[in-house]
Amino acid sequence: MSRLPIDDALPELLEALRTHGRAVLQAPPGAGKTTRVPLAMLETGICAGRIVMLEPRRLAARAAAERMAETLGERAGQTVGYRVRGDAKVSKATRIEVVTEGILTRMLQSEPDLPGVGAVIFDEFHERSLNADLGLALCLEVTGALRDDLILLAMSATLDADPVGRLMEAPLVTSEGRSYPVETRWLEKPLGTQARRLDALIDLVVKAQRDSRAIGGGILVFLPGEGEIRRAETALIERLPKDCVVRPLFGAMPFAAQRAAIAPVESGRKVVLATSIAETSLTIPDIRVVVDMGQARRARFDPGSGMSRLVTERVTRAEATQRAGRAGRVSDGLCYRLWSKGEEGALAAYPPAEIEAADLTGLALELALWGAEAGDLAFLTAPPEGALAEAQALLTLLGALDGKGRITDHGRALAALPLHPRLGHMLVTAGAQAAPLAALMAERDPLKGAPVDLSLRLEALRDARAFQRNRVWQVNMGVLDRVKAEAKRLRTQAGSVAENLSTASMAALAYPDRIGQRRKGEAPRYVLSGGKGVVLDSGDTLAGAPYLVVIDTDGNPREAKARMAVQISESEIRALFADQIGWETSCVWSKRDRRVIARRQERLGAIALEDRIWKDVPEDAIARAMLDGVRDLGLRLEGAAARLAARVELVRADGVDLPDFSDQGLIDTREDWLFPMLSGVRSAEDWKRFDLLPALRARLDWAQTQELDRRAPGSFVTPLGRKVPIDYGGDAPEISVRLQELFGVTRHPVVGGTPLKITLLSPAQRPIQITRDLPGFWAGSYADVRKDMRAQYPKHPWPEDPTQADPTLRAKRRPG
Repeated sequence: MSRLPIDDALPELLEALRTHGRAVLQAPPGAGKTTRVPLAMLETGICAGRIVMLEPRRLAARAAAERMAETLGERAGQTVGYRVRGDAKVSKATRIEVVTEGILTRMLQSEPDLPGVGAVIFDEFHERSLNADLGLALCLEVTGALRDDLILLAMSATLDADPVGRLMEAPLVTSEGRSYPVETRWLEKPLGTQARRLDALIDLVVKAQRDSRAIGGGILVFLPGEGEIRRAETALIERLPKDCVVRPLFGAMPFAAQRAAIAPVESGRKVVLATSIAETSLTIPDIRVVVDMGQARRARFDPGSGMSRLVTERVTRAEATQRAGRAGRVSDGLCYRLWSKGEEGALAAYPPAEIEAADLTGLALELALWGAEAGDLAFLTAPPEGALAEAQALLTLLGALDGKGRITDHGRALAALPLHPRLGHMLVTAGAQAAPLAALMAERDPLKGAPVDLSLRLEALRDARAFQRNRVWQVNMGVLDRVKAEAKRLRTQAGSVAENLSTASMAALAYPDRIGQRRKGEAPRYVLSGGKGVVLDSGDTLAGAPYLVVIDTDGNPREAKARMAVQISESEIRALFADQIGWETSCVWSKRDRRVIARRQERLGAIALEDRIWKDVPEDAIARAMLDGVRDLGLRLEGAAARLAARVELVRADGVDLPDFSDQGLIDTREDWLFPMLSGVRSAEDWKRFDLLPALRARLDWAQTQELDRRAPGSFVTPLGRKVPIDYGGDAPEISVRLQELFGVTRHPVVGGTPLKITLLSPAQRPIQITRDLPGFWAGSYADVRKDMRAQYPKHPWPEDPTQADPTLRAKRRPG
């Protein structure tokens, strides 16, 4: 057995496991940790039970098990075995069992004390998958409560290992890798935003193959997904020399094809087109050149589908380093990157943890099955509270959780299925008839450019060749093959249900929050039972359907566009959700109609199957709705109401305890003072006619009114006894009064110690003069005013000495 770099770290690692029962191993790709560590633990007898090692991917799990078995001179299934979805090779003799991460969760949920298991190894923990984070959190609780002898080991290639060590309270062991120098070559300048990235990658692969002939060896090309790999494969077969063997490698391929992709070729030069599956845990012999497209697919919660979807993102620096390292496993290598050196600094350091952005419905179900809250478990990254609450609400809607958040028997059945809870609910409820639909909805769309109608996809699934003959849309046969295989497997896990359900009814079981009702109007816009909105292309075959089940959208948060849907009838909706449909009354302010709208509606969530006018709506309900109208329309403080508010605010500014009469204060407290006064007001027109003054006055008690009148009186009493309103809205209290009405006044009027600002008016009520010193005006500029005014208004008195004249509003008496 050839020596590997990890061998130097094994004594320290084994001692840490003996002493602490836990450890974190940091070792770069190629160090040999995946195959050497479990065998060393087995050889030294560090634990009595089986060693279970988690791998993030099926191919990696199987390859690791087969490599360890080969090291022992055995076949997989003897001392070393594996279990992955759809395939297993284990026996009573198996001591090391390599499994995919979801299988550990099922083992823990079935038997939390993990009988017969002595150690759990989390390989490639740096990938931070949701299942690995959950598995580690559950194992940490098990060791604290049930199995203090259970050994835990987290192994990582690039992870910042200190936080993991602190979480596990475990020592950190580091192994140096063995790699040869890799020369990195970048683009001279960044690709333009409009550049066809895949075409640029194909050109770069052709260049890399030509420039690296002297080096020889295989070429490993990193692309984000199957679609890009298939298109690149077609193009490269035509452009590369005939001695180049092009092999695709991605997770959805059959195992035989995956194994062929990593196997050596008998002659010529191998070009492997791979996803990130080839970054770490797989060994692909004789790779000397890496070409990196710079993209990766990650699981992200897609609000368009209501489930996790793979999205394309830029690689991180850690991923780019791992990919480049693949060229230096056996000798000096070359790495070509489809980005410029200047763009390197903009890359994130590490990939995000899946738990931060993924759909948490499955996690919420596992936590409920475990009987714990998220905060009860030691997660390296805590699940976001909002996303977790949304997931729990969906599970309650599906009947998997009860009203108190506890798992139901139905929820236990869903947890046992290898499906998203939406699809599991559909399969459990509808039985085997739903298996093809569940498999189809779990996959990406097999049709390109087709209308949204789900029935077209099922037609293609039933007979793809006939579909291609009779239809114009392109069919992805690889996707359909996977759907058929998955449907066959799901049929064996589904019970039999006597009632036959339509496709639409089954889809509605999975998406009870996506039942859409067409809005009024010409455009095909729909409101969904969950409250969101979607739109269809006006030319789509389903554009006129009154009701839809929307299965997939583009995820636009404002108004999403449907990507897949199926028409459903009202009778089917009523049959499925009779227990959730009920009559509701609503009395709300309508911004569009500018009035209170009162309706009685038979509703399923946000959609109304029946809609009637609520004729006997209580007055207080109308008044409460009108409060929202007031916020929408504004208070409209005018005239006496505006003057009262200004007086109150002036006195409040002096520290007197009075209610807040500012615009915002009145709006914020409108329920307290305005609600009792709104009887009979239900529209913008009613509100326009509404007199606010009585309601505002009612806010002040007798003592407050007296204090207000003393400090800021509402009016000035003229010598004739007439009350003139005082305006407090300007820089000083102000009145407007006829000049003749102030004859005889020799002291300037004062309010609260401030001289009144007086606008003196002509007999025609036009301003003549503004003064804050009336005696000074009489003695000064009045003479000029008198000269001008006598000519304009000869019928009115203009005495030479106004201080000695009697105030009047009358004209001169006519001569007898």
